[in-house]
Amino acid sequence: MSHLKNILKLFFIGKSLDPFKPGLFKHVALISIFAWIGLGADGLSSSCYGPEQAYLALGTHTSLSVFIALGIIVAIFIIALGYNQVLELFPQGGGGYRVASQLLGPKFGVVSGSALIVDYVLTIAISIASGADAIYSFLPISWHMSELPVEIGMTLILILLNLRGMKESIQVLFPIFMGFVITHFILISYGIGVHVSNLPTVFHQAAQNSMSLSSNMGFLFLLAFVLHAYSLGSGTYTGLEAVSNNINKLAEPRVKTGKFTMLYIAVSLSIVAAGITLLYLLWNATPVPGQTLNAVVFSHILGTSSWGHAGLVLTLLFEGGILLVAANTGFLAGPAVLANMAQDNWLPRKFRLLSSRLVTSNGILVFGVCAILVLLLSEGMVDWLVVLYSINVFITFTLTLLGLSIHWIRHRAGPNGSKHWLIRLFTALIGFVLTGSILIITIQSKFTSGGWVSLLITLAVVIFCYAVKRHYNRVNYVLKSLQKELAPPLKNKNQTHTTPPLDPHNPTAIILLDFNKAVGMHTLFWIIRHFGKYFKNYVFISVGQVDIENFQGEKALKNMTNHVTENLNYFVNYCHQHGLASTSYSAYGPDVMEKLAELSTQARADYPSHIFFAGQISFENDTWFKRLLHNGMAYNFQRKLHSEGAQILLLPMRLKG
Repeated sequence: MSHLKNILKLFFIGKSLDPFKPGLFKHVALISIFAWIGLGADGLSSSCYGPEQAYLALGTHTSLSVFIALGIIVAIFIIALGYNQVLELFPQGGGGYRVASQLLGPKFGVVSGSALIVDYVLTIAISIASGADAIYSFLPISWHMSELPVEIGMTLILILLNLRGMKESIQVLFPIFMGFVITHFILISYGIGVHVSNLPTVFHQAAQNSMSLSSNMGFLFLLAFVLHAYSLGSGTYTGLEAVSNNINKLAEPRVKTGKFTMLYIAVSLSIVAAGITLLYLLWNATPVPGQTLNAVVFSHILGTSSWGHAGLVLTLLFEGGILLVAANTGFLAGPAVLANMAQDNWLPRKFRLLSSRLVTSNGILVFGVCAILVLLLSEGMVDWLVVLYSINVFITFTLTLLGLSIHWIRHRAGPNGSKHWLIRLFTALIGFVLTGSILIITIQSKFTSGGWVSLLITLAVVIFCYAVKRHYNRVNYVLKSLQKELAPPLKNKNQTHTTPPLDPHNPTAIILLDFNKAVGMHTLFWIIRHFGKYFKNYVFISVGQVDIENFQGEKALKNMTNHVTENLNYFVNYCHQHGLASTSYSAYGPDVMEKLAELSTQARADYPSHIFFAGQISFENDTWFKRLLHNGMAYNFQRKLHSEGAQILLLPMRLKG
C-alpha cells in the first residue's frame, strides 16, 4: 500500500526537490515574463467580466463609458506606481499585509491580510465561474446545467497543478495566456480601428451626456453615478497586489524583476480592460441571454461567416482559459498570504510549511476547498461574486496606499531629498483617495445585495486570527518561562570535559528534539528520573524544517542549519558535563517525517539496544482548536515507528492555564 502511494505521488505531484541543491533558487524563481503570466493573469482575466459590470451599470447612459475607460487607465498606473514603492520598501514579500502591519500597525495588518485571504478565495471562484460562462456562451442553453460540476472539476485540476510547483503550473498555462493576449490585442485594435472616425463623436456625446446629467441632477450625482459603475468593474487591478505579495519568488534582482513585471501588467491590463470598454460603446453592444457581453461584441466584430464563428469560438475558449490562469493566481498568491501571517502567529504554523515540491501545499488545499464551497454556495453566479470580490481587494489597496502615505510623511526629510518623498507621497495619496472612494461607494451601494456577506466573512477571519494569536502568545510565554527554568545557559562551556565513550551495544535512549529546549530538557530529565543509570548512551535527533521563512536563499538556509546545530550541541554538551555519553544526528528538508524516518533508521542501526523518546506539549483542556494550531509531530512519528515495530514513549509536557 505504501509503495502504491509513493507511485501515485510521484506520478501526480512529481519527484521531491532538494532545497540545498546548488542552483535550485535560480531554477524555481520566476523571470519577468513568467511572473507576468502567473501573477498578471488575475488582472487581465477580470476584463472578461469587470468592464461588462461597469458598462451595464450605466444603463441608458452608456456614452459615459468613455470616462470609465479613461479612469481604468489612470487608476491602473497610479496603483502600479504605488505598488512599485511597496516592492522597494518590502523586497522580502508580504504585499499589502506586510505594508499595513509595519507602516500602520499589526491591527491594520491583520485586517489587510484577512481581506486578502477572502479576496484570493474569491479570485479562484469568480475566475473559474466566469471562465465557464465564457465557454458556455457558445454552447446550447440546455447544457448549462453541467456548468457547476465542470467548475468544480477545473478547481481540482488547478489544485493538482499547483501541488507540483509554481513554475510548473505557469508553464502548463503559458500557451493559454499568450493566446488570450494575442487574440484580444488583435480584436481590440481592429474593433477600434474600424470605428476610429467615430471617436470624436463618441467623446462629444459623452461630454453632452455628462453635462446634461450634471445640470439636471447635480455634479455630485454625476460623479457618484460614474464612480458606482466604475467600482463594479474595478476588479481589474488585483494582479498588481499579487506581484508585491510574491516578490520573494522572483528572479534576482528581485525589485527590478518586480518592476518590469508590474510594467507588463499595467500596460497589458490598461489596453485590454479599457479597450473592451470602448468596444462596447463603439459597437453598440447589448446583452443577449446566455452570452457574455464580450461574446456579443466579438461576434459583431468577427461577423457571421464560418471563419468568423470559428474565430469567436477560439476567442471565447481563450477567455475561458485566461480565467483558468487567473484562478491559478489565487493558488500562487493566496498561500503566500497565509504563510506570511503564520510567520507572525496570526494563523496556524502549518501554513508556513513547504511540501516535498517546495510549495505551501496546506495553503493550496485550503484555498481550493474554500473556492469549491464558494462555488457551491453561489451556484457560480458571477454577478454576486463580483460584489464580494471588489470589496475585499479595495480594503487592502486602501490600507496599503494609506500606509505608504504615512511612511513618506514621516520620512520626508530622508536621504533622498525633498523631491523624492514629495512625488511618492503625492502618488500614494492620489491612490489612497481613489481606492478609498471606490471602497466606500461599493460598500454603500452593494451592502444589502451581498456586500455584507463579504464584510462578515472578512470579520470572521479577523476574529479567528486574533484567537490564534492569543493562543500562541500564551504558549510562547509559558515555554519561554520553562526554558529559563529547565534549560539555562551551560556553565563553563569552554572548559574541557572527559567525554564518556559511546558503546553501541549498551542501552541507548534516542530522543527526538523539538524547536524548544524546554520540551527536550523535560524529556531528558524524565528519562534520568525514571530509568536512573539504565541508559548508557543518549542520542539526540533533530530535523531542520525548510519552511517559507528560511526558503529565501542560501543565507536563510544556513541560518536554519546553524540553529539546529546549536540546539543539538546544547544537549550533547549538557550530557557530557554530567558524565553521560552522547551524540546527535541531524537532517534538513521540507518533509520532516521523511527525514525523521531516515535518521531513525540510521540511529537504530548504529544502536541496536534502544528506545525512542519524544516530548509532546499537552493542555489541560484539549480542544480541536488547539490541535489545529500544533502539528502533533510526535504522534505522527510514533505511528511511523510502530508500523516498523520500533518502541517509543511519548512524554506529555502539560501546559497549565
